[in-house]
Amino acid sequence: MKPKGIVFDCDGTLADTMPLHWQAWRTIAERHRFHFPEDRFYSLGGVPSRDILHMLRLEQRLSINPIAVALEKEEAYLPLLPQVRPIQAVVEVAREHHGRIPLAVASGGNKPIIEMVLRHLGIRELFAAVVTSEDVTNQKPAPDIFLEAARRLGVEPASCHAYEDTDLGLQAIRSAGMRAFDVREILVAGTKG
Repeated sequence: MKPKGIVFDCDGTLADTMPLHWQAWRTIAERHRFHFPEDRFYSLGGVPSRDILHMLRLEQRLSINPIAVALEKEEAYLPLLPQVRPIQAVVEVAREHHGRIPLAVASGGNKPIIEMVLRHLGIRELFAAVVTSEDVTNQKPAPDIFLEAARRLGVEPASCHAYEDTDLGLQAIRSAGMRAFDVREILVAGTKG
């Protein structure tokens, strides 16, 4: 089936940001003295920082304000933004389809940061819609963010393809009724070619 719309996650899918986000998380974890191992960070890709911090606060009985610390985490990330590079294989998919079918971004990040990343990479104009964690109540692995992206594109979810780099994101795509593409598999296939 040829898609009538394509939805892309941003961090780890269009943009190679995850190692930079991890640097920011390490800074914040050290500052506030909480435990957040790297493998858990990657397993929670697509979950907003405020939700992760709320989870950690409950688990570790932390006396932190998840919203305030999430803002600190974004402040720690901003100076690293100039280091962000595109994930070429996925950006090429977007460029190839731009102007032929509508494209959207569906990210668990926050809107100002995602907009900055897309502009930094010179690809913001490719996307008719950018949906972020502020635009939906239920976050990945719930399908809401992908359903909202399809709605904004004016395309039925079943007619959309979507690209993700995390298990939670892929679960959200499938729950939305879209065809899921795992960026990790695309990148592995690219290194073999």
